[in-house]
Amino acid sequence: MFTFLASAALDGAGYISAMLALLFFILLGVVFDIVGVAVTAAREAPFHAMAAHKRRGAREAITLIRSANKVSSVCNDVVGDIAGIISGSTSALLVARIHGDFNIGELTASLLIAGAVTALTVGGKAVGKSLAMTKSGEIIYGVGRVVSFFRGRMK
Repeated sequence: MFTFLASAALDGAGYISAMLALLFFILLGVVFDIVGVAVTAAREAPFHAMAAHKRRGAREAITLIRSANKVSSVCNDVVGDIAGIISGSTSALLVARIHGDFNIGELTASLLIAGAVTALTVGGKAVGKSLAMTKSGEIIYGVGRVVSFFRGRMK
């Protein structure tokens, strides 16, 4: 379903739009991977003091940490896998379009796009995991603030 939606959305898109969409999906996967790792590495204790001082997002951060296994599973597995599938289908669309429009060999176009996507994804996740381990508290507090913002808007 996600592949179909991505294909339909990019059907008439130009190269720049398709590349930006591809970068967005790669970045989405990397960011959610960072959150998934950070929530498992973060400690709950610092957020209790913040919550006592009514700092926005602290209670949400505590809830995220207490549900770390679920949050990590959704972030790393569900969102990460969906972002990977969509970036793969977007890459295939780009390869087909490049092959058809520029008369570049399909194998050459495929290797160039796949290499770039792989480098960005693997490199981004490697850097992101290191960041998530060292800055887990700050990351989860930021996510807690975002959750708090949207919770306030939903009421």
